[in-house]
Amino acid sequence: MQQADFEGLFEALGGYPVTIRFLDPPLHEFVPTEEADIEALAQAQGKSVAYIKQVIADLHEFNPMMGHRGCRLTVTYPEIAVMQTSAIIKAALAVKARHADWNVVPEIMIPLVGELKEYKFVKKIVVETADKLIAEAKSDLKYEVGTMIEIPRAALTADEIAKEADFFCFGTNDLTQMTFGFSRDDAGKFLPAYYANKIYESDPFARLDTVGVGKLMKMAVTLGRSENAKLHCGICGEHGGDPSSIEFCNEIGLNYVSCSPFRVPIARLAAAQAAIKAKKAK
Repeated sequence: MQQADFEGLFEALGGYPVTIRFLDPPLHEFVPTEEADIEALAQAQGKSVAYIKQVIADLHEFNPMMGHRGCRLTVTYPEIAVMQTSAIIKAALAVKARHADWNVVPEIMIPLVGELKEYKFVKKIVVETADKLIAEAKSDLKYEVGTMIEIPRAALTADEIAKEADFFCFGTNDLTQMTFGFSRDDAGKFLPAYYANKIYESDPFARLDTVGVGKLMKMAVTLGRSENAKLHCGICGEHGGDPSSIEFCNEIGLNYVSCSPFRVPIARLAAAQAAIKAKKAK
C-alpha cells in the first residue's frame, strides 16, 4: 500500500484507530515474473537483467510460509520498514491536517515476531522514522507499535515482548499451523480422515483450538499484561468471525476481534452474546 491508500483507509474510518500490519507475505510474491517487467526493473535499478533474475531466483523458498517473511524481511531489508512507516505516518499527518477534530492513531503491527531482540530491531526503525516525520510536520500525532503473536515462542515469551509492545494481535491462522505442525494449505488432504476417525471434531483453521492454541493465547495475555498493564490484545484472521472462538476470546480478556468483512455481522452478534453470557455468569 502507498500513502494514498493509507489516507483512504484513515478517511474511511473517520479518525478511529487503525491497526496496520507490516509486509507479511514472502517477498517473492511481490517480484515481477513477466520479461518486460523484469527489464523495466533492471533499467530503473541500473542493474543487468541477469542480475535481477538471479535476485528473483534467490528469493524463492521451499517453505515460504515459514521462511523469509514478516519481520525477517525488515531485518534483511530495513528500507522496507522505513518505506512502510513513512507511508503510514505521512498519510496520518495528511488526514489529521484535513480533520483537526479527528484523533488519528495509527497502530503499526510487526508480524511474525518470535524474539524480543527481533522486535526491538524493527521497532527502532519504525520509531526513528515516525518521530522524524512527526517532528518535521510540527504535529502532535500519536501512534502505537505492537506485534502479531503467531509463533509459539512469542506466546511463551510474551512477558518480555510486552515490555516493548503497545499491543498484541493474535494471528491465529499461523499460530494454529505452527502449533499443530501442519500447513493450512495442505492439511485438507488428510484432515477428513481425522474427522472420520474422530481425532479432531472440527477444522482447527475454522474453529479455534481452545485446548492447545487457546492455552498459548491465554498464557500470552496473562504474561503480557503482567509486564504491561496497558497492553491491549485482539485477534485477526478467520477465527475472528467464528462465534465459539469469539466467546473464548472474550473469556481470556481480548479487547477486539478482526475478521473478513462478510463475517463482521456474525462477529458483532457473537461478541454481544459472549458479553451477555459473561455478565450473567458473574
